[in-house]
Amino acid sequence: MIQVNKLSKGYGRQTIFDEVDFIINPGERVGLVGRNGHGKTTLFRMILGEEHQDSGTITIPNGYRIGHLSQHISFTEKTILKEGCLNLPHSEDGTDESYKVAAILHGLGFSTEDFDRHPSSLSGGFQIRLNLAKVLVSEPNLLLLDEPTNYLDIVSIRWLTKFLRSWKNELIVITHDRDFMDGVTTHTMAIHRQKIRKIEGTTQKLYAQILLDEEVYEKTRINDERKRKDVEQFINRFRAQANKAKAVQSRIKALQRHEKLSKLTEEKTLDFAFHSASFTGKQLLSAENVCFTFDADGPLLIQGLDLQIGKHDRIAIIGKNGKGKTTLLNLLAGELEPVNGTITPHPQLKTAFFGQTNINRLNLSRTIEEEIMDVHPDHSRGAARKICGAMMFEGDAALKKISVLSGGERSRVLLGKLLVSPANLLLLDEPTNHLDMESIDSLIEAVDVFRGAVVIVTHSELVLSAIATKLVVFDGGKITFFDGTYEDFLSRVGWSDETAEAEDAPRKEERQKGVNKKEARRLRAEIITNRSKTLNPLQKRIAELEGEISQLEKRVDEDTVRLLNASEKGNVSEIRDLTKAISHTRAEIDRLFAKLEKKTALFETKSREFEKLLGD
Repeated sequence: MIQVNKLSKGYGRQTIFDEVDFIINPGERVGLVGRNGHGKTTLFRMILGEEHQDSGTITIPNGYRIGHLSQHISFTEKTILKEGCLNLPHSEDGTDESYKVAAILHGLGFSTEDFDRHPSSLSGGFQIRLNLAKVLVSEPNLLLLDEPTNYLDIVSIRWLTKFLRSWKNELIVITHDRDFMDGVTTHTMAIHRQKIRKIEGTTQKLYAQILLDEEVYEKTRINDERKRKDVEQFINRFRAQANKAKAVQSRIKALQRHEKLSKLTEEKTLDFAFHSASFTGKQLLSAENVCFTFDADGPLLIQGLDLQIGKHDRIAIIGKNGKGKTTLLNLLAGELEPVNGTITPHPQLKTAFFGQTNINRLNLSRTIEEEIMDVHPDHSRGAARKICGAMMFEGDAALKKISVLSGGERSRVLLGKLLVSPANLLLLDEPTNHLDMESIDSLIEAVDVFRGAVVIVTHSELVLSAIATKLVVFDGGKITFFDGTYEDFLSRVGWSDETAEAEDAPRKEERQKGVNKKEARRLRAEIITNRSKTLNPLQKRIAELEGEISQLEKRVDEDTVRLLNASEKGNVSEIRDLTKAISHTRAEIDRLFAKLEKKTALFETKSREFEKLLGD
């Protein structure tokens, strides 16, 4: 258990935390959310003792072990498996528990053949995965994970989600992936306005509560402001009259005792729309029998791909890392040429390309404004400033040099450059990697209303579910086109190696020898049918409860407005009736939230049971 009291931290004039309090209780898995730059990583560093608070205390029990995902690379063993075994807890009976490490390595995308490789031979992303395996196998009392999905592919993220759901100790995770966070946590904790708010439940529940609290606060502030003005007018009118002196002094003291509520500052959010170019045809681009390799003597990375992109398509390219997803996007963008086959763009095709390497192409010596102006057809400073504002670089912030910006800020600059020129095809390669949750929501909305086509590479199942209606799937050593949503793909096809998760490879092979494939397919279809029969009614009831809560919250808002009006008029009976009605409605909201939590918990439990059945 960790206890934080009156914690304050600031850098110069910027306050990060202002006397915050919270407790992480035994067994809690907590998602830590907040805008980029609001102090999430700073809090981790203070818990680890790598940074010191200005005031307040962080109380950690004696012998309490904290593990964290380190970005620092330092390996001492000659093989990946031996390096992974370094952090295994000591076994009292001397039992070889390297199988635990092997299972985690498999889950994170390592093959059995990789185990004997030297750690230094790994790419940077897989070195981080090895660090993640080491911290997971160490079984600390508290596990701190800062953006663990950034270096994982979609299959590894799905495995990690299931692994962390069964984590018995405490966990705090920072991630921009809302689906991943809600899938593994029991509680959500937000850094908001220099304070910390923690509740049991999902990110959606927490943000809804914060929004409701701020609406009530603002209405109370407006009402208090009116009353304060009335009192001030009374004081000014009767200050000079001796017979009113006592009443005036009483009101002056009342004003001094009553804290003045400050107006809440507006939280800035990305607010933008992609500029659609007109298109009169049906197909924007056609790829036929496309083949590609970087090594003329090596195997083909992409082989025999056929793909047509219609003018309103939403296509997601998905699969493990290193299989060719970004390469395919570069081929479609015309930045690479196929070794065989043809890619034929329509004469009216206009693309806007957000690539992983494009961020590195930003000119470090330029300002944000100059980068936007550079791609604007008219080199208009006024238009560039509007784009800067939409990307949350308002006023003088637009004059910052690219060199001083964070990864997330540079991503926003690149998005801004995409907005300048009209396009009918968006090519997006991991556009959410450096964006916070609010910015990801804005991106999804902008893609949703875009009148052209979108091809996106992403590992985020949230983004996939919100955007994609067609898929290009890299899986099982081949590329396939799937005409349907990601949910359709999971239910009808699924990832080829999901049944191998967390298993020791030799034992898995022995089990698979006795499996009747036809019977396995029949059982799988039966489980999927039962899953639908069980989960669909639960989903429907959850949606109904959310709708009822939304309606009741709307009624509270309406009654609150009427209460303010009644207060102004001094209508005592109406004030009494409305106060009672608001109290009753809020009690009903709390009752429905309790029901919603139970239904949601049941849904998650049943989902896990069916996932295990399908895995078995």
